[in-house]
Amino acid sequence: MLDKIDLKKKVSKEDAKRVIPEMEIRLSQLQRKAKEQGIPVMIIFEGWEAAGKGTMINKLMLPLDPRGIKVHLTADPNEEQALRPFLWRFWVNTPAKGRMAILDRSWYRRVLQDRVEGRIDDATRNLSYDEIRFFERQLVADGAVIIKFFLHISKEEQKKRFQGMEKNPSLAWRVTKADWAQNKKYKKYALAVEEMVERTDTVFAPWTVVEASDERFATIKIFQTFIHAMEDRLASMERPNLEPVEHERSDSYLDGLNASVLDRVDLSLHLSKPKYKAQKKKHQKRIWELEHELYRRRIPLVIVYEGWDAGGKGGNIRRVVQNMDPRGYEVVPVAAPNDVEKAHHYLWRFWRAMPKSGHVTIFDRSWYGRVMVERVEGFCKELEWRRAYREINEMEEHLTNFGIILIKFWMQIDQDEQLRRFQEREKTPHKSWKITEEDWRNREKWPDHKKAVDEMLYRTSTTYAPWTVVESNCKYYARVKAMRTVIDRIEERIAD
Repeated sequence: MLDKIDLKKKVSKEDAKRVIPEMEIRLSQLQRKAKEQGIPVMIIFEGWEAAGKGTMINKLMLPLDPRGIKVHLTADPNEEQALRPFLWRFWVNTPAKGRMAILDRSWYRRVLQDRVEGRIDDATRNLSYDEIRFFERQLVADGAVIIKFFLHISKEEQKKRFQGMEKNPSLAWRVTKADWAQNKKYKKYALAVEEMVERTDTVFAPWTVVEASDERFATIKIFQTFIHAMEDRLASMERPNLEPVEHERSDSYLDGLNASVLDRVDLSLHLSKPKYKAQKKKHQKRIWELEHELYRRRIPLVIVYEGWDAGGKGGNIRRVVQNMDPRGYEVVPVAAPNDVEKAHHYLWRFWRAMPKSGHVTIFDRSWYGRVMVERVEGFCKELEWRRAYREINEMEEHLTNFGIILIKFWMQIDQDEQLRRFQEREKTPHKSWKITEEDWRNREKWPDHKKAVDEMLYRTSTTYAPWTVVESNCKYYARVKAMRTVIDRIEERIAD
């Protein structure tokens, strides 16, 4: 593909002076409109060394308001980043609504430099392509614009530029052994670039290969691509029924069916207090041992707790962590998103909280709020929560591909038990803070919430991240089952 591109294209100085000023005005106008409409924009610059990425980034930024832009230089991951999933460092730096991020190199480093230099194997490369497509599709479906440039020059042009830079005392330091190594491996890199474009050139995030031998031509092509992408996005906002990605299924699990995962749960399961105390002591000791084993082996653990109000999540979490080293775990309570979180993709705040290798994060409620409370209360559109099943599965697959042990608990109680616990909380002074008007309102919508939970369990219980439904009418039984599940899942991993 690259060998078919005409690298001799040029634009005269007179033509550039004629068209570029008008384009710069349009760039500035589109940035303001993106801010007004709350559109996050990500601009990716990939390309050969010495192809002019820095120059092109500078030319693109000059007509724009720098207060609305952040430039990220993507180098090899540092120690902190290497202990996280591949896309973690890019998720946490996604721009808020109305802002722009420009990336000098990006997540494509994974399938270019890492691939050519042999830092990843074929299986990891193939997984990375899937993860990249999922990542970009999720951001665009949420309203972002992703513009991707690959700056292309020939092997001979690259060599010529390296030699010219080395002769300049001010620029010689910029030419490294790695740069010359890329020139020597030009053909191998070119094959990697072609595969990258073939596998990630999508309708929602297409590639633009920029002929970068002539600076003026490259500048105009980049400006033109940016203008067209932004104008298309703004025009699509005037057609609200059209989505930038494919529609999700319009049917709903259980519609018209007399079936329920929750109805099959045996809530009569019980454990006596003496047996509970004995098993709790044994399991907590084992969890303490396994926490240290996770740290030693650099295995991250994520535990998700979801369940009915008064389902026993807090008490269950306390028993799991009771003997653990608090330096190695964090409990993340999840409430309604704040203004900063609302300005990002709904998964952004959860990506930021993911543990590094060897550590444990426990979520007291989680990203599943999208397909439960947000669905039932109408806090998001129907298309958004339907799409979320796929997005959640993709995120969890990425986490487990990295090596995270992901354990998901649904704490199940019946309505009678919930009512008893609500009334007990109201009567107990030191527990009364736990019961709110919102809890009572949620109880009135029990059938709607139950339908949402059933569909959630059905659509997001996967081989890599299955749900464990915890029978929680008996708190003792629920606590022991959760601890036993945590132990079993960790022991299963370390036995591999």
